[in-house]
Order: sequence, then C-alpha cells, then structure tokens
Amino acid sequence: MIPVIGLGAGGHAKVVIEILRLIGNYEFIGLLDPKNDLWGTYVLDVPVFGDDDLLPALYEKGIRHAFIGLGSTGDTIPRKKLYDKVCGFGFHVVTAIHPKVIISPSVRIGAGVTIMAGAIINASARLGNNVIVNTGAIVEHDCIIEDHAHIATGAKLASTVFVGEGSHIGIGASIRQCIRIGRYSVIGAGAAVTNDVPDGVVVAGVPARFLREAKR
Repeated sequence: MIPVIGLGAGGHAKVVIEILRLIGNYEFIGLLDPKNDLWGTYVLDVPVFGDDDLLPALYEKGIRHAFIGLGSTGDTIPRKKLYDKVCGFGFHVVTAIHPKVIISPSVRIGAGVTIMAGAIINASARLGNNVIVNTGAIVEHDCIIEDHAHIATGAKLASTVFVGEGSHIGIGASIRQCIRIGRYSVIGAGAAVTNDVPDGVVVAGVPARFLREAKR
C-alpha cells in the first residue's frame, strides 16, 4: 500500500478518495485544508489534521504521494497553485482514474489527472498534468487538454478540440470539432461553442458569446 496525503477536504476530495479506494493501492494518511474549523473532522473516515504547512514534515517522514482534493468551479488557479506547491516539495501527485471509464489505449495522460465515472476519452487524445475530466464527460479523438484544465460533468468535446491551460468547460457544454479554447477561459454551463475562444474570457449561451473577462 502506498501512503498518500490529500490536499483539500471538500466534495472533490470525497470523489478522489472513493476512486483511489476502488483502485486499491493507497493508504490514506489524512487530509490537509486551510480551514481550521475542519481540523479534527473526518471526510469519508479520513482525518483532517492541519494545513499545507505540514507538507515538509510529512515529506521528511517518508510520505511521497499526494492527491489534489480541491476541485474548481470556473477558477482553476487555486488548484494549479496547490499542484505546483505540492510538486515543489517533491511529492508525486497521483492520478485517479475511476474503473468505470472508457479510455482509448492511444490516449496520453499526464500526472495528477482525475477522471471520474462514466467519462469517455477517445483515440489519440492528450491530457496534461492536473486535468479533471468529470463525471460523464466526453473527450473525442485527437483532443488536446492542457495542464490544469477542467472538463466539467457531462461536457462534450467533439474531435480535435484544443483546450488551453487552466480553462474550465462548464457542465453540459458542447464544443464543436476543431475549436480552440484559449488559456484560463471559462465556458458557461450548457454553452454551445461554435467559434474559437481567446485567452482569459468567459463565454456562455447557444451559440456561445462573450460575456466578460475572466477573473485572474
């Protein structure tokens, strides 16, 4: 069994804990979260016992594996910062892939990726580090999903879609084939994207239209 520490103690952590339990190779040491009112509580029987300041001590004790239990609801930057922080201390960020997914053997998957139940990822797609592909999402062949992006529940990416670093594709959104989504942009829930989206913007609607600059 591989000892593992989790970063974050919310709903996303619950999902990752259950996926790693299904995989069966990990022993949960505990969870770290900046909210001190959570310290001393449990998330699915895993104790929350402090914040990120404990990472160096845990590393010194021989813990080498971590998972990112912080999700994202449009703003992926906090998750990216946490990933970078954990890696900076020398931890290996584990990948959590639910057993009930469909992934082509030609897919390339980076470090620390979370892929949830019912997701489908087809031939020659590429997922960067710290990517989330949420429940029931579809990533078609030859898509490229860059680091720290989040493909939310039920989103559908047609073939050869490019999703830039840190972008968030909202729940139920649909992206037409060959579309390019810029870095750190947000696609609203249920949007239908039929044109390229630049860096750092929020789009929504059917068809998707510019709403505002994204928060950075």
